[in-house]
Formats: sequence, C-alpha cells, structure tokens
Amino acid sequence: MRCVDLFAGCGGLSLGFQRAGFDVVAAYDNWIPALEIYKKNFSHPIYNLDLMNGSKAIAAIASHHPDLIMGGPPCQDFSSAGKRDLSLGRASLTYDFANIVCAIKPKWFVMENVEQIKKSQILKAITDQFFSHHYGLSSVILNAAYCGVPQARTRLFLIGHFQDKHNQVNSILKARLSKEPMTVRDYLGDSLGIEFYYRHPRNYNRRGIFSIDEPSPTIRGVNRPIPQGYKLNSCDPKGISLNVIRPLTTLERSYIQTFPKFFKFEGTKTSLEQMIGNAVPVALARYVAEGIKIYMTQGTVHQSAPKSMVSDREEPFSLPTKPLHREFRLTDTQSYLQPRLFG
Repeated sequence: MRCVDLFAGCGGLSLGFQRAGFDVVAAYDNWIPALEIYKKNFSHPIYNLDLMNGSKAIAAIASHHPDLIMGGPPCQDFSSAGKRDLSLGRASLTYDFANIVCAIKPKWFVMENVEQIKKSQILKAITDQFFSHHYGLSSVILNAAYCGVPQARTRLFLIGHFQDKHNQVNSILKARLSKEPMTVRDYLGDSLGIEFYYRHPRNYNRRGIFSIDEPSPTIRGVNRPIPQGYKLNSCDPKGISLNVIRPLTTLERSYIQTFPKFFKFEGTKTSLEQMIGNAVPVALARYVAEGIKIYMTQGTVHQSAPKSMVSDREEPFSLPTKPLHREFRLTDTQSYLQPRLFG
C-alpha cells in the first residue's frame, strides 16, 4: 500500500511501516531540524508544509494517491508532560489531520496520540467526522513495552478502514501482545555498560533511578543531568551509589525508541532530544502496521461492506473508556503498565 506520513518528525512511523512492508511514498512536516534528519535516512521525499493550510495540504497529499494516511498530530496540548492548554493551537492539528483524511478518502488511516486525548472533546468530534465519512474504526491504547519496545509508553491509535465494520483490528492487536514487558536489557543486552541510570523526574517525590532490568519510563523531549545535591528518593532502588549513575545519552535514548544504530542523527542536542522524545517508537509503529497487514490478508474481511453498515452502527464503535486489563501501580521493581486495550 502507498502510504503518506503526516507530522512525520524524524520518521518513527515511516520506518516502522516500511519495516512491515508498506510503501511510504512521501512525508510532511514543517520543523526544519526534523526535516533534515528525515532526509538523511529515507529515499522518498519529505515536504516542508504547514498542514493547517487545508486546501494546499489536501491537494499536495492527494497527488501521491495514498492508500493509507498516517500521522501523529502534535500532542503537547493533551500530554501529561505538556501544558494541557488546548488554546495554544497545536490541538487543532488533530482536526486538520481528520479534515485531510476525509477529503482524500484513503482506504486506511492511522492516527497516533497520547492516551490523554481520550479525555478531550476533540477525539469525539473527529470520530463523529470519520463515522460520517463511512470509516469503520478501531481504537486501541497500547503499552509499547508489550509491543517490542523496551519502554513503558502508552499511546492511543485510531485506525480507520473505509466502508468497513468497527473494531475489526482490535482483536488482532490484542492477540499479538507479548506476555511480559520488554526490558532495556532484553533489547540492548549489556551494551550500555550500566545497571542503573538517571531519568529526571517531573517532581522529586517520584523516582529518578531506573534499572535496565525493567522497561524504560517514557522517553520525553528533555534529558537533564543529575542535579547537584540530588538525593535518592525512598522509591529509588536501594543500595546504589549516585557516583556511578548517569542519564542515558541522546543516542541511547534513540535506541530505547527502537531506532536502529545506523539511523543518522545530526544536529543540536536540544533539537535531537525533542524529536527523539516526540517520535513514535519504530517497533511500535511496525507492530500496528503488521496488525493491519494481518487483517488485510487473514482477518474477518468486510472489504465490500455497505455504507449503511457504518452509518447505522450495527457494530458500535467504542471510544476508550475502561481498560480490559488491570493497571499495575508503580513500585520500585515494577514501573510499567499492563497492556491496555479498548473497544
């Protein structure tokens, strides 16, 4: 399938879908540092275009005749790590993504965002828009640690298939989750040369020291050194010395995001940390792409489903509300979440 990646950043979604066998033919973003990194790592073009310019964006993207449009609209206005201020304008890019998809009508679309978007009216608004344009929807919140990524990162994926029933891909994604979360050691072995590392907490009531024998906490867009005078928290692992603890390097953080070691990252540390933190983990993107591929070839296919199948909602689509799996509390030795699927 011909794919176009919107809000592509440095290319996590693109690389994951490529590795699953999809043909990514073009990408779009308008942040210069990310555009430069993307160009160094992909042979297809990436275009500098503000996707808020609706008519121009729709005409440009439609010229590639995509079978699938994917993207992760900027999530800072929803994220627990951001300001959670919908008035800042970035949240409106989610509407722009929906407008582009509904104008072009590709067979498939995939939208990635933070879990917190489910608390906003924006998610309901765009799902209603997709309903009205005859997309069957699957909505799932995945913990990357159960999808081949050594990181406890939960993200919402909204997957649409034109003129299909709802909730068709969910069971495939659920069935393929690993039974145990992937740890940093599982993925990188002893190549980091450390047993513990520092990740700056949002406040000092939280732990800041993590073991490579657990999934990494979510990679964020900032990477701070250990502050002078930092004292171990009661929830940090016991019996360690801060003298041998360091934060992960920029490149090590890209490995936790499952970018391959040959992926070229060049630029300022600030820009690289931000684009790596904002990226969709490559292995998580591949996991979703392979789920779609399995459905296309082996699933209960409703390729010729009539439009009334969607508009009448004979098989209602469920927005994320309650997890199917119990959520674990964070402890010293268990800093990850169980898989969480919805719909």
